[in-house]
Amino acid sequence: MHLLKFVWNPSKGIDIFGFFTLHYYSMMWIVAFIIGFFITKRIYKNEGQSDESLDSLFIYSVLGIMIGARLGHVIFYQPELFKQDFWSIFLPFSFKNGMHFTGFQGLASHGAAIGMILSMYLYNKKVLHKSVIWILDRVVIPVASGAVFVRIGNFINSEIVGKPTGSDFGVVFVQNGEDFARHPAQLYESFCYIFVFLILFYFYWKTKKSEQQGFLFGLFLLLLWTIRFFVEFVKEPQGKEYFTMMGLNTGQLLSIPFILIGLYFMFLYKPKTKLS
Repeated sequence: MHLLKFVWNPSKGIDIFGFFTLHYYSMMWIVAFIIGFFITKRIYKNEGQSDESLDSLFIYSVLGIMIGARLGHVIFYQPELFKQDFWSIFLPFSFKNGMHFTGFQGLASHGAAIGMILSMYLYNKKVLHKSVIWILDRVVIPVASGAVFVRIGNFINSEIVGKPTGSDFGVVFVQNGEDFARHPAQLYESFCYIFVFLILFYFYWKTKKSEQQGFLFGLFLLLLWTIRFFVEFVKEPQGKEYFTMMGLNTGQLLSIPFILIGLYFMFLYKPKTKLS
């Protein structure tokens, strides 16, 4: 075997009591939320926020991100599910050709971002009564750390794979019935997201940029979706490509608005009121 060629054929999870499988992908999401909770707890303690508001934030975040990620995937990449298997959108089961457990497959980061923003709006309105931008400036730090583990979960699942390398370099995803090497696009993203987290963490704790409303949120959008944009060049399309333009795929076209919004919040956004 060539040293640069890695054959990847793991089990997808741990069998529990012989009838239930705990998928590693699900475990990565759990790890992401747990680590995110403790990061946010430290931030909230630094900001003088209560434990009760933190508990509510966790619930709103989980629901917003998961629902948004699932709906984002279906709307942007698999809209046929609305007609063919509607309840599989919201439940971890497929009802097409009989009911069977699938887990929550198909989650889009663009949808997760939109879901997070909407859930933070509701959280602020119902619980914190501070500023949506104030919350987003802080919640993007644990979200960036979580993105690292989500992409590792995708790698374990042999999904969101890269394009064939055409050489001995790369990963052979045996679970997909392949014997040729692909770019480990999931690991490219995961590795880059580590630096997104570290940069945000640095700006929050070591500078006064957290006092500039919108800067950290904008920096997050700029960094994360710039990475996503360039990794898409070596990534296989997810599902059907429902719209392309100038050689750019769906994922890249969806990333551009987030990048522009990020630049706006970093350099142009002026809050109407100052936080006390």
